[in-house]
Parts: sequence; structure tokens; C-alpha cells
Amino acid sequence: VQLQASGGGLAQAGGSLRLSCAASGSTIGINLMGWYRQAPGKRRELVADITRGRKTNYAESVKGRFTISRDNAKNTVFLQMSSLKPEDTAVYYCKADYRGIRDFWGPGTLVTVSS
Repeated sequence: VQLQASGGGLAQAGGSLRLSCAASGSTIGINLMGWYRQAPGKRRELVADITRGRKTNYAESVKGRFTISRDNAKNTVFLQMSSLKPEDTAVYYCKADYRGIRDFWGPGTLVTVSS
């Protein structure tokens, strides 16, 4: 499984960005897909994840501001980020859980939110 993320960049506080992550390869074994982020000097943390059945889970810090969704036919997961805050600045990573056996990670995309 290979993951390719896109959509990162620079936004002002209060603005929006949309991240996309497309999976390729043996995608039929993927159930849970999610977004994680890692800010400088901090540990990587879960932002949101979504099952193939579209059950979602969010970090408290992004609830009401971020929305995760997926297109199973295109093996793509999206993260719509609104009301961005400077503390959302981080490298965002897409993750796919393969059959509960192993995780695959995308290369990361930088999101910078200016105040």
C-alpha cells in the first residue's frame, strides 16, 4: 500500500485548508484511515480517523472545526480543516490500517497557520 497526501500549505488563522490522501496498491485490505500530525518538538498525535463504514473519531482539539471523510471507490480520505488556529501548524500524516496487521504512512504534508 502506498499513500500520497496533498493539500497542505499556508493559511491564515480562521482560514481553511483541505487535505487529501490517496491510497494505491492492495487497498482492499484497508479499513481504518486517518490523519495524524506532528508539531515541532511534540509527539505525533491523532487528528481524526474514519472506518470504511464511515464511522469517525476526532481529537478533542479539532472537534467542530475539522471534518474527515472518505471516498471508498477512489481509496481516498479527506480532511477539511476550518477555523484554523496557529496551534494547528504541523506536518500532517495520512495513515492506513491494513487488515489490523500493520500501518502504512504517507510522507506528510506541512500545514502552516499564521496568526
